[in-house]
Amino acid sequence: MKNERHQFDFILLNIGYAKHDADWNWKNVSSPFTRIHWVRSGTAWLHTGNTKYQLKEDCLYLTPSYTTHSYECSGELELYYIHIYENLENTSSLFDQMSFPVEIQGDPLLLSLIERLIAINPERELSIYDPDAYDNANELIRNIAVQANTSHAIDLESHAIIQLLIARFYTYATEKLPHVDKRMSNVIDYIHNHIHCSIRISQLAEISCLTKDHFIRLFKKQFNGTPITYINQKKIEKAQLMMLLEKYSIQEISFQLGFENVSYFNRLFKKITGENPTNYRKRFNI
Repeated sequence: MKNERHQFDFILLNIGYAKHDADWNWKNVSSPFTRIHWVRSGTAWLHTGNTKYQLKEDCLYLTPSYTTHSYECSGELELYYIHIYENLENTSSLFDQMSFPVEIQGDPLLLSLIERLIAINPERELSIYDPDAYDNANELIRNIAVQANTSHAIDLESHAIIQLLIARFYTYATEKLPHVDKRMSNVIDYIHNHIHCSIRISQLAEISCLTKDHFIRLFKKQFNGTPITYINQKKIEKAQLMMLLEKYSIQEISFQLGFENVSYFNRLFKKITGENPTNYRKRFNI
């Protein structure tokens, strides 16, 4: 896998400059888009996983999509924010493939790129900073639509700047699975290309040219989990995105993702996300 070229395909949703005074305090934020922050002055804390990061001046911070995190700010804080949506078509996310640093040092070139991105996208600022106000289906769809109707020249330049920003983080990224052999790589590709199907372990074993038991053991060794756990995680992530972008019922989504039993889909969704699909939809005003 290490010789493969990873593609950066991100859509700009929001960008702006914000000033806070002990009012940047949000807990358990998890979004279908990726955030980049550049701190210009002041300080705050970013909680992600079991780690607490102190945000420092002239540093950039990356929070990938579907990463549960919290913000803590007790004083003045000024920062740039960029929200970008990864455009996926039955392929694995860049963040599934690579482990990215949370923090990198900024420099004048990166700052000028961010300022340029703001200048050519003047109407992408948030009017309200509460994630509940902008982290919902209507806003996500609206922002994607705005980008789709942007002039080709602006779209090209915005895309190039986003690629350069992600590339700086990529410089320090590492392969999540550097020692995965070609057999397992083929299996992962198959899972993402057939995420809408019912995927059987026997199929995956056949693709890997291994017996079923040998395949399961090798998968667990290389991915730190069972094939079923991985498949279910990716199906539920896809379901979350479908709920935000499509008008399908929960039952239709479960069937489109290869689940024969909607009750099982509901239980699995709650197990992985912490809430059932109905509450998830209500929270995002879908």
